[in-house]
Amino acid sequence: MNFKVENFDILKTCSFTGHRSQKLPWRFNENDKRCLAMKAILKNHIEEAIQKGYDTFLSGMALGFDMICTEIVLSFKQKYKDVKIVGVLPCKNQDIKWAESQRVRYRALIEQLDYIRCENDHYTGPQCMIERNRFMIDNSSLLIALFNGLPGGTKSTIEYAKSKGTNIVIIKP
Repeated sequence: MNFKVENFDILKTCSFTGHRSQKLPWRFNENDKRCLAMKAILKNHIEEAIQKGYDTFLSGMALGFDMICTEIVLSFKQKYKDVKIVGVLPCKNQDIKWAESQRVRYRALIEQLDYIRCENDHYTGPQCMIERNRFMIDNSSLLIALFNGLPGGTKSTIEYAKSKGTNIVIIKP
């Protein structure tokens, strides 16, 4: 895995935050009609951001919403040649406890990223997730979130984004 760092134009950079698969109503079934509807809404928001000049997208590459966002941005790279997708990893071994099918998906996406930033060599506890999320907010002016309203990392990230004056688009699962 190649780990690279890139400088971002904050005014042209969008971050993502959202729930992991386990917390979503459809869990891991991305063919569920609710997930398909969410993906259509998400795709529209991402394309709207691109049309407004956003060309760099930051993904935490977690299970669930992050990986879906990454796949959608990658699908736009053919149509919009300047679009870049950056993986902002909390640690190099983020996928160590995931199911093999999820690890395969993750590693295939990692190979397609334009850049990778890694906050820590190894998992250091929840703090490394917070560091990753704060880096993304500190380096973007738009946040697209999938949020069910409940406490957790997604809510904390949205609250941090609000405190920084970041524009926020919230999608309900």
